[in-house]
Amino acid sequence: MPIYNWVAETKKGRVIKGELEAADEKAAGLQLKRRNLKIRKIKLKPKDIFENVSFMQPKVTNKDIVIFTRQFSTMIDAGLPLVQGLTILADQAENKTFKRVLKDIVRDVEGGSSLAEAMERHPKVFDSLFVNLIAAGEVGGILDTILQRLAAYIEKVEKLKSQIKGAMTYPIIVVAIAIIVIAVIMIFVIPVFQDMFSSFGKALPVPTQIVVAMSNFTKGNILYIIGALILFVFLFKKYRGTTGGRKVTDTLSLKLPIFGPLLKKVAVARFSRTLGTMIRSGVPIIKALEIVAKTSGNVVLEEVVLDVRSSIAEGQPIAEPLSENDIFPNMVVQMIAVGEATGALDTMLEKIADFYDDEVDVAVEAMTAMLEPLLMVFLGGAIGGLVIAMYLPIFGMAAAMGS
Repeated sequence: MPIYNWVAETKKGRVIKGELEAADEKAAGLQLKRRNLKIRKIKLKPKDIFENVSFMQPKVTNKDIVIFTRQFSTMIDAGLPLVQGLTILADQAENKTFKRVLKDIVRDVEGGSSLAEAMERHPKVFDSLFVNLIAAGEVGGILDTILQRLAAYIEKVEKLKSQIKGAMTYPIIVVAIAIIVIAVIMIFVIPVFQDMFSSFGKALPVPTQIVVAMSNFTKGNILYIIGALILFVFLFKKYRGTTGGRKVTDTLSLKLPIFGPLLKKVAVARFSRTLGTMIRSGVPIIKALEIVAKTSGNVVLEEVVLDVRSSIAEGQPIAEPLSENDIFPNMVVQMIAVGEATGALDTMLEKIADFYDDEVDVAVEAMTAMLEPLLMVFLGGAIGGLVIAMYLPIFGMAAAMGS
């Protein structure tokens, strides 16, 4: 159906605007009148020529999902009908992609689908965890509570992700700057010194010869070097996209000397937070573990969780299979065992998640404090070494003249 932009006035005289779907302009006007609005203007919305070009459309971010979830929870808690709440949120959504998704969900719900079934048709926006929790909320009649938990969960997971990105950003920027500076020195600065040295008529020191040779190689093969780097990144992404490649890279990432322990803490925090939220919301533990595995973000952790799921299906307690790998520390296993024995597994998992969130904070601060001097030494050593190598012949000539 066509979409109409509208401007209307409320009973209190406030001017509001929005957009809605209707068969024609008359039908759009009737919808607004039913909402007790005085119509000022209704106009057919112009078509977006890039509407069907997916990469030209804005992506739905987790911020969009959190805002939607919190607002929807408030509306449901206030007793607003499901479809009306979804329609209001669709009308006011600023993200065009998200607006279309919400309108599709409204149509599906009006057509007889449950909210979870309607959301399941948009897996790029609502993942399996979100859909299953919504389904549990619908069945248990606690949809507003589930939405609040989902919003809190997504916010905490996003905070965890931003901490990791922040920890990775600093060293990447420093290394990138070092590479750019070294490349500029190699391509533009050293050739100037080389021309000057050629007039000396004496053999250059070995470090200077090495640097000059590196400069000549870089200058003569710069396009091949850039092409090789692009090819390496492309092949790495392709390899990472395979099942075996993901397993190898995920395994190596957990064994890295500095980042490995941090990534393990993040994995434990995310596992605990996700599983605790799902169990508290009434999702059966077998189903919950299956979803936790799919949303873990790490193949190694996914295999561990699936093994745990298989063991539980055979009648074993959850703590026993968790103790058979090196991702989950003994303290975590013991706390889960106590939670399972006392019937408070969801509460214990939340406590573990909170504890490891704090641990990640401390680990990120410690890692940043340790990396700063190491990166400065690397940057200074690399650039300083080049500069010293190029000044060695000048020092030698100055010493000869002095004698």
